[in-house]
Amino acid sequence: MMHRSPPRLLALGLLTALLVNAAGGGAAADATTDYLDPGRSVRDRVERLLSRMSLDEKVGQMTQAERQNVTHDDITRYRLGSLLSGGGSVPAPNTPEAWADMYDGFQRAALATPLRVPLVYGVDAVHGHNNVVGATIFPHNIGLGATRDPGLVQRIGAATAEEVSGTGVDWNFAPCLCVARNDRWGRTYESFGEVPELPAAMSSIVTGFQGPRLGGPASVLATAKHYIGDGGTTGGTDQGDTQVSEAELRRTHLPPFQAALRRGAGSVMISYSSWNGVKLHGHRYLITDLLKKELGFTGLVVSDYNGIDQIDGKPGFTAEEVRTAINAGIDMVMVPSEWRRFITTLKGEVEAGRVPMARIDDANRRILTKKFELGLFERPLTDRRYLRTVGSAEHRALARQAVAASQVLLKNRGNVLPLGRDRNKIFVAGKSADDIGIQSGGWTITWQGSAGPITPGTTILQGIRQTAGPSSTVTYSKDGTGVDGSYKAAVAVVGETPYAEFFGDRPGAMGLDEEDLATIARLRASGVPVIVVLVSGRPLDVSAQLPGWDALLASWLPGTEGRGVADVLFGTVRPTGKLPVTWMNDVTQQPINRGDGQRPLFPYGYGLTYRR
Repeated sequence: MMHRSPPRLLALGLLTALLVNAAGGGAAADATTDYLDPGRSVRDRVERLLSRMSLDEKVGQMTQAERQNVTHDDITRYRLGSLLSGGGSVPAPNTPEAWADMYDGFQRAALATPLRVPLVYGVDAVHGHNNVVGATIFPHNIGLGATRDPGLVQRIGAATAEEVSGTGVDWNFAPCLCVARNDRWGRTYESFGEVPELPAAMSSIVTGFQGPRLGGPASVLATAKHYIGDGGTTGGTDQGDTQVSEAELRRTHLPPFQAALRRGAGSVMISYSSWNGVKLHGHRYLITDLLKKELGFTGLVVSDYNGIDQIDGKPGFTAEEVRTAINAGIDMVMVPSEWRRFITTLKGEVEAGRVPMARIDDANRRILTKKFELGLFERPLTDRRYLRTVGSAEHRALARQAVAASQVLLKNRGNVLPLGRDRNKIFVAGKSADDIGIQSGGWTITWQGSAGPITPGTTILQGIRQTAGPSSTVTYSKDGTGVDGSYKAAVAVVGETPYAEFFGDRPGAMGLDEEDLATIARLRASGVPVIVVLVSGRPLDVSAQLPGWDALLASWLPGTEGRGVADVLFGTVRPTGKLPVTWMNDVTQQPINRGDGQRPLFPYGYGLTYRR
């Protein structure tokens, strides 16, 4: 296990020389740079550095810009504290090596500032290092919730952290700890489940990301998001309004954040949504009074992408929105393109006395503490020994294990499953059967994701072919044409196409599309048993069609290792997954959740297995 650059065995003089070299020259450590001494406590180093910082440097630390909108000179000139890659914002070519080169270039620009304060770089590695072609793509959170295995989820977090570290990146905007209460919501698949105890248990991924302590081997800063209540909006509308009492907010939506804080999550991201009509980005009570004071959170609070723009409901941020957000307790503001105007505006608000210097200093203490704890001052550049872990066989094997554990068997009439490996004749159909992009879902290579061979991996069809024995025949037709009664079983791999955030909101119907229904109809007409493998980010309205299916397997969004689905279809691994959400009997039941008195098609926690 390694991280960023050599262990802390270098003498202080050599460490300082390294930093000076990276910065392009400068004086050796002395009384003015004593904060560079790793022998001092983090608290002492923070205070020594803070005492030397100008207002410009402090405001710069509170600013996070998008990589596409800055130059190296901008970083040095404006003393920027952080950069991010939005979904799909990648170097060219999109390789791990190019990411490491890009990161190091930006970091050297930060080290060229007078105080040599390194950047912290953030990405949404929400199911593996999903922006990077060739990275291991794990199941989305809804599938991980179905595993009921916090230890497995922690190992996935550690594997993701290794791949992230190999590209230099040190801050992960994950995990999403939302409690999804309405499956119409376009981010349902980012939730581990509909009841607070399940996301709370899966906060084990925080330990996976950060390790036993920040700054250890392959340690990246975790982010508990989106604080708070984003899964409880009325109508399941993304960025909508969570209209619940404070007691309900605390009972349902707070516990996963409390669990993440107990695990030492270093940052918290604020939700776009509102609570009873008040935008979370300006909510001082929830950010400062509840999160920081009552819960004792000492890490940094970051806004979401252009999140402060939404406080007044109008496009573009104003001075009032800036001071409202900062005074509410946000420490770092994600302003991807308008970061120069943000710097000017915040500085003006401080100079006018509308944002106290004490608030600016508090934000900087939180930011700088995490940078020191991460070891960025000692090890600012990429540890390229981790490059070999990106998409490694070991990580792909872990992902395959997670895929198999996430499968939920919902119907198995006549024990049609598991399929026999030998002397079998199987017909496979469906648009989702042979498509890495579809089975990986949103937040894969690009923000919204897309169909097609967007990154290396094993499709579900390939997994079926690899698992079936040499004496068996596997035939594939995307639309189901060509099937006949000579086959022993037909497998329809169908479901949703990729989406992310509000693009995935489904305020109307929630069933299969016409293409999928037509494919299944062709298979059924052949008279052979039909097994439906549902690739989706949430339960779909299938109760009307279910009587005609012999088996139903919920595969969620499994990621790049489709052989894990085949492992369950053939019984190499017995299905053990349990529903992390209640499965509607009809779309009109939305929202439907455990204990609300409605009769579901399948209750929360349901899942069959095979007889042996």
